Amino acid sequence: MKKTWFVTGASKGLGLVMVKKLLAAGYNVAATSRNLKELKKAVGESTSSFLPLAVDLVDEDSVGNAIDETVGQFGSIDVIANNAGYGLAGSLEELSDAEARANFDVNVFGSLNVIRRVLPHMRRQQSGHIFNIASVAGFIGSFPGFGIYCATKFAVHGFSESLAEEVKPFNIRVTIVSPGYFRTNFLQNDSLQVPKHEIADYRSVREVLSLHQHGINGNQPGDPEKAIDAIIQVAEAGKALTHLFLGSDAYGFVDQKIAAVAKDMAEVRALATSTDF
Repeated sequence: MKKTWFVTGASKGLGLVMVKKLLAAGYNVAATSRNLKELKKAVGESTSSFLPLAVDLVDEDSVGNAIDETVGQFGSIDVIANNAGYGLAGSLEELSDAEARANFDVNVFGSLNVIRRVLPHMRRQQSGHIFNIASVAGFIGSFPGFGIYCATKFAVHGFSESLAEEVKPFNIRVTIVSPGYFRTNFLQNDSLQVPKHEIADYRSVREVLSLHQHGINGNQPGDPEKAIDAIIQVAEAGKALTHLFLGSDAYGFVDQKIAAVAKDMAEVRALATSTDF
């Protein structure tokens, strides 16, 4: 029996590459986007294996209806790919409460809405795999001007690690996917938002943003096709892999962070561990 994948944020970027590869490999695919016409045009296929869905991930009822429709058409949902999200660039002082909360709504609570609605089905079938697409910026926060975005992805790391333990008794696996820089549209204007009210003093933030938009954009080292191949291979291997960092740059960032944390711990170990009763 063909496995069924449910992919959010499927009309562009990694999500679109994922949907096309899964369909080509013979999987059933339910794919979501806010704009159904845009999704259908981007995927360019109309087959019984493809279920395009217009979904507002922030609306739990919209998510629930999409999950129910997918199960109704394909009989089950075997793999979730919580891929939908967008970048937000600006210093913490510049970004308003509304801008920050909107980023959390999509990047964090959107995924939680999907998870909450799909788990009853996965618990019933005693199987499933949830891929939460985070970022290496969910493990390393030292990107000036990306603090809120990093915070959303750190949140994905945190709840995913807890979720992995909670659903283990039901034979459900959870994998956090943390890509480095991959050559998608992520750094373009339709996926990367900037503050409505910039503060001139934050020159370093503007420089970092300019670097991302004009230097890194289009020159990212990661190949999206290979990233999706890796995710599918992990899904098919059936291993309980909690952390999947993708890209040589991501591995470099993670190695640096682990070394920096170890250095800080070693420097004050005697003092810091003398605080017990």
